[in-house]
Amino acid sequence: MMSPPRKAQPPVFSTSEFRTSLGMFATGVTIVTARTASGALVGLTANSFNSVSLEPPLVLWSLARAAGSMPAFSTGSHYAINILAADQKDLAERFAMRGADRWSGVTFTDGVAGSPLLAGAAATFECFNRSRYEEGDHVIFVGEVERCSHREGVAPLLYHGGRFYTEHPL
Repeated sequence: MMSPPRKAQPPVFSTSEFRTSLGMFATGVTIVTARTASGALVGLTANSFNSVSLEPPLVLWSLARAAGSMPAFSTGSHYAINILAADQKDLAERFAMRGADRWSGVTFTDGVAGSPLLAGAAATFECFNRSRYEEGDHVIFVGEVERCSHREGVAPLLYHGGRFYTEHPL
């Protein structure tokens, strides 16, 4: 009997092929928000969001190590994950752009720990920054959900193959 290999074989595909293949997995779209220690607003579009545990309530998301917002998220105690509604495509695009004034004209309320909760979001999760795991070129953040809310009957914003969609029940 052969023993299993101790490490993965080198990839036989390009980074472009990997990215395109990952894009075939339809996801929801979120904007992760926080405040820096000085009170500055931080936010970015992310589709790397997942539930982890019901007890305790845990969720995860990931951020590129090179992201300009990494210091704020890696040192802050709290952040919010805002699941976008179908009519928030413009917000998703704005918070994905580099150098844009992401917060101009954006309506939000402060969560209990100060993280911005976006008006009109399909759902929000206020998270304690519980743990981080460095893997490859990203950091995986695990948040312990302290509060959550949702809007009943709101269609979500979806992302698939490099394009935005909304739901259409089968």
